Amino acid sequence: MGEGLLCIGLTTLDMVARPIDILPTGEGTRIIEGIAIAPAGTAAGAAMVAACLDVKTRLAGSVGGDFMGRVVRLGLEEQGIDTRLVEVMENLPTSATVLTIDSNGRRPNFHALGAGLFAPTGEAVIAAAGQAAFLHYAGIGGPRLDGGAGLSVVQAAKAGGATVTCDLISPQPTALAELERLLPYVDYFMPSASEALALSKTDTLDAAADFFLGLGAGAVIIKNGGAGSYAALGRERAALGAYDITPVDTTSCGDSYCAGFIAGLDRGLAPLDACRFATAVAALVAQGLATLGKLQSYDGVLDAMNTMTLKDPG
Repeated sequence: MGEGLLCIGLTTLDMVARPIDILPTGEGTRIIEGIAIAPAGTAAGAAMVAACLDVKTRLAGSVGGDFMGRVVRLGLEEQGIDTRLVEVMENLPTSATVLTIDSNGRRPNFHALGAGLFAPTGEAVIAAAGQAAFLHYAGIGGPRLDGGAGLSVVQAAKAGGATVTCDLISPQPTALAELERLLPYVDYFMPSASEALALSKTDTLDAAADFFLGLGAGAVIIKNGGAGSYAALGRERAALGAYDITPVDTTSCGDSYCAGFIAGLDRGLAPLDACRFATAVAALVAQGLATLGKLQSYDGVLDAMNTMTLKDPG
């Protein structure tokens, strides 16, 4: 068995402002409550949260050779993440998103494409996957990964005895073919509800879970936002409610759920208990701005689970 977590996939810089309900006219200024920046993305966001939860974490991702790329690396390293597998692509900008959160928590955003999609796949990454205890493969939709070396990374992790979790950058037209290649090596497939229903062409989470299990996934955990999550763990099926909170910024909730689940497994929790822990992690993230929100520590999550109120999963 290896050590720690390796995340691979999308790396971006998020710039979040709240609340923005109306844009000033002309060159006017409007005072708002807060602005935050943080590394984010399916891989970097999950890495940030996992490291905050005391999981030894490495990131395989890419940033541009610009000031924003240096900011991303600084944010990762301040959180204790090993960035030796973060590639600097000098001829590309860093992927970045401006998120304008309104008073109701909705988050219209503006994304500039860049290096973040091009996660590295070389020998060093494959070797690191083979040495990890957990691989979070958050790269489906990545140009370097789909149809190519992504499978080698996942296979190396499985050969080394790692637990493999899998999430999507976005449900591209090629995503289903990529899932057919990867899911036989994936222990926990963790899509959002909208992704799961769209890719499976089903109309219930239970049917969607059956579809992905049929493609070879060991288990399926479907993230369903404010409605909670649905877990298909072998013969065990469970709908878990979300916490009754007032959300501030839900941008990184899906990535934080994945990281919380991995952190729970890393501490020896049973999978369903790890899902419950992940639900609390996402709730804390949603109550603040940017990738970490109000998340502070593993023990802080346990404390919050004793004070927050769960909603009925319905």
